[in-house]
Amino acid sequence: MQPIRHYLLAVQFFTRIPVTGRLAEWVGYSPAMLRASAAHLPGIGVLVGGLVALLSWGMLQALPPGPFSPLVVAVLGTVFTVLLTGGFHEDGLADVADGLGGSYDRNRALEIMKDSRVGAFGAMALVLALLSKVSLLALLGSHGASLMALALLAAHAVSRTWPLLVIRLLPHVGDVAGSKSKPLADQISLGALAAGFLWCFCLVAGVFIAWPAMVSVASAGCVLGSAVAGSALAAAAMAWRLQRRLQGFTGDGLGATQQLGEIGFYLGLALAL
Repeated sequence: MQPIRHYLLAVQFFTRIPVTGRLAEWVGYSPAMLRASAAHLPGIGVLVGGLVALLSWGMLQALPPGPFSPLVVAVLGTVFTVLLTGGFHEDGLADVADGLGGSYDRNRALEIMKDSRVGAFGAMALVLALLSKVSLLALLGSHGASLMALALLAAHAVSRTWPLLVIRLLPHVGDVAGSKSKPLADQISLGALAAGFLWCFCLVAGVFIAWPAMVSVASAGCVLGSAVAGSALAAAAMAWRLQRRLQGFTGDGLGATQQLGEIGFYLGLALAL
């Protein structure tokens, strides 16, 4: 039952989906458990992506056909995503943009990132990231509701896998005691990393199996491979930036890595199509 407890703890920490009452008492809490729950971050992507995919697919079926229907669904689906997660990762992207854009000095950049206020660089990064997601999802939605739903499901899981690699490969920097990523400051174990990649592999394999039956594409493997490659490259670019400017990662950096990985997945998929 311990993996179930870890997963539900991850739901508590990484989303706004309520796990309360007797269920929360049964799950329990300890810093070690919360650290172990990071292995289920891609599983949180399956949950969030699955809920958003269902909503988006249903809305595309219900709305009248037209060129603007996918755009409406992309906007509402993005709103639903933010409601489910509390803008957890988007907040990290804004803070990283403010820190890296506000100062070339490492220590000053870390101080800016801890400020709860959003500056000009953070606002620009949020607007551009949301516009990128909405426009790419609308483009995918114009090719069919099933394609949009599968893209959402896979992107949320895959993009939440890369932060685990960042935790494994880079040291935690900044004020650990006051950091949102305090439970993740210790290096993730190989077992937890393997569990996270197992979540991702199973999800991508399931999407690969469903793809030919639901969407007319010449090669599901080529399309999905391009999407995963786009996600990996975008996340790697963020990780490289964190290493070069901060010499490590922060909780905000993990959120920014997820956001770029998600956008990269949609872009890679769109280019392959």
